[in-house]
Amino acid sequence: MGESEFLAQAEATLDAIEAALDQLNDDDMLDVECSRSGNVLEIEFLGNGSKVIVNSQAAMRELWVAARSGGFHYRQNDGKWLNTRDGSELFAALSEIVTAQGGSPVVLAP
Repeated sequence: MGESEFLAQAEATLDAIEAALDQLNDDDMLDVECSRSGNVLEIEFLGNGSKVIVNSQAAMRELWVAARSGGFHYRQNDGKWLNTRDGSELFAALSEIVTAQGGSPVVLAP
């Protein structure tokens, strides 16, 4: 995958995550605020002040997630973002992370 293709896919993924969380916030299912600065998506849980950061790393062709539960790296494989250590899928992992930090059950889908 070339850099421009990676950047387009990473941007689309960050957009999808932000849109899904904004919709959950609008539907009063989750008290969250998202903000973007370039390739960095910051997700703040207003109830407890915790944050999750999702950002793209073009040099590595990865998306990185930083959360209370740790740091995780995801690389595209067959159209899915998979954890480089355990093979878990990005949106499934984010669902668990957001549920844990936000205190409400959340399911995010690509």
